[in-house]
Amino acid sequence: MPVRQLAQITVNRIAAGEVVERPASAVKELVENALDAGASKIEIVTDGGGRRLIRVTDDGTGMTRQDLELAVERHATSKLTDDDDLMAIATLGFRGEALPSIGAVSRLSVTTRHVSEPHGWTLTVEAGAKSQAAPAALTAGTRVEVRDLFYATPARLKFMKSERAEGEAVREVVRRLAMSRPDVAFTLAGEERAHVTWPAALPGPAGRLLRLGDILGADFRENAAEVAAGREGLHVEGFAALPTYTRANSLGQYLFVNDRPVRDKLLVGAVHGAYADYLPRGRYPAVALFVTIDPREVDVNVHPAKTEVRFRDPGLVRSLIFGALRDALMREGGRASSTGGDATVSAFRTEPSPQRAGWDWQRSPAAPYPAQSYPSPGLASQGDAALGLAEAAQAMFDVGPAGASARVETMAPSPEALDKPLGAARAQVHDNYIVSQTRDGLVIVDQHAAHERLVYERLKAAVERDGVARQILLIPEIVEMDETDVERLTSRADELATYGLVLEGFGPGAVAVRETPSLLGEFEAVALGLDLDEHKAAWDDGLPLERPLMLVSATMACHGSVRSGRRLKGEEMNALLREMEVTPNSGQCNHGRPTYVELKLSDIERLFGRR
Repeated sequence: MPVRQLAQITVNRIAAGEVVERPASAVKELVENALDAGASKIEIVTDGGGRRLIRVTDDGTGMTRQDLELAVERHATSKLTDDDDLMAIATLGFRGEALPSIGAVSRLSVTTRHVSEPHGWTLTVEAGAKSQAAPAALTAGTRVEVRDLFYATPARLKFMKSERAEGEAVREVVRRLAMSRPDVAFTLAGEERAHVTWPAALPGPAGRLLRLGDILGADFRENAAEVAAGREGLHVEGFAALPTYTRANSLGQYLFVNDRPVRDKLLVGAVHGAYADYLPRGRYPAVALFVTIDPREVDVNVHPAKTEVRFRDPGLVRSLIFGALRDALMREGGRASSTGGDATVSAFRTEPSPQRAGWDWQRSPAAPYPAQSYPSPGLASQGDAALGLAEAAQAMFDVGPAGASARVETMAPSPEALDKPLGAARAQVHDNYIVSQTRDGLVIVDQHAAHERLVYERLKAAVERDGVARQILLIPEIVEMDETDVERLTSRADELATYGLVLEGFGPGAVAVRETPSLLGEFEAVALGLDLDEHKAAWDDGLPLERPLMLVSATMACHGSVRSGRRLKGEEMNALLREMEVTPNSGQCNHGRPTYVELKLSDIERLFGRR
């Protein structure tokens, strides 16, 4: 078959497949254009998950007639003036592909008015065929309508998901862009979801947290620690959730570079590394981090979707994010998630129960039921079960046998202790839970979990202070792996040695492990070497040798801490509380569970109907 040049319309449709993958991709490109135009209000309306209609309206600077006619041509943009700008991209869009790609596969209509012109202009593109610009009425800004997306490429419609799924993808795209620009008001409307508006917030961390709370929920706002750090022109700020506030997946991690939402392995690896010492397996942190860097130090021209970036100095970026997160978690380490207290209150709160059959509302609540309404001995009626009186329903509230121990501290608490964050110990129940009183509530502490974290932090400090002791292997262990993997590990030999693992190259396809951390005892060096290599290849960050060391420390701490069932004196309970207040990360145990639950006096009063 002879070589021939494809028609321009075919070229545009092929290119559209890279830029416009689904309706959410089109929404992303259009909203980014609105932000680049300096919009302060953006409205997004969808129908059919974006397949039938996408309408994006903004109050930005708008376009002149000449700009409008060029905007729908491929590789036409106002955001690059020369070749040097490609090395320092400061805008969200820059390729000049969004509008022509969308117009090649849909019915596109663009109406705009520049601030310098008396009226607006409108232009349509249907399946790549462009009309002439015509006068139009518009107050200011730009309105872009996309109808019948992919009607010109029906094959793409076969791979579309349900309208609800596509609508949710659109919502997620808008959520991320709204997080990046809290100074811009966003409105999202569509038949798939309820109408939502995020008003513009004041600049600064308070405004950013307000926007994040509006999008991610009030729980995130209440359990978030501020993150802020800077070095060598690189700045990272945002908010990170407490270790006791976790998610079942990684969808709660929002990362931005120069206000651009990204999905970068380097940034994700830094986040996971910072939380590695706090979270149990299978749980993920919730973070919203915003990296500000000189555009010349980052390459965003990696993929047409513009969600991948490359840093000139990745080690600096990773270390700054890692350090900023660790500092924030250390600063808030003594604070447990507020959701624990809410869950406790919910467990006590009674639900409205249905009325009994034949119940007389005029009868006094104190009056006894008729004899026939009483259940048989040892058997609960259906009405009783509904009221929570049946044994099966009541079992969830049982905390132990009737003879469970309880020790009350008879000594009056000192005013100084009441003003402490964890208060003064007043009782020990079930030989494991310390009940303490604060000025405005009470705190329930799991003594084993709390002391486990305290011992763990001491072991960590000892390892950091005295270093990691090594043991020399009588016979070095040989780990066979790919030549590239060998080079990757041996290049970090000095870093590994600081953790007690000494290795060297053993030919082109193997490494020899000569010394191992004594803290690990007997272990499989081959498996450790392969795990290190896989981690390094996946994340391209620091090696996780610290993880097994800390795991051993955590195990030692668990066995060396105060056991459940041990009765503590009042002085011992108060000493435990005081040490928790000054120990980092005491809000959760080594396994990621909270060490205490706080109940405010207002919550207790609501339980009894006082509020």
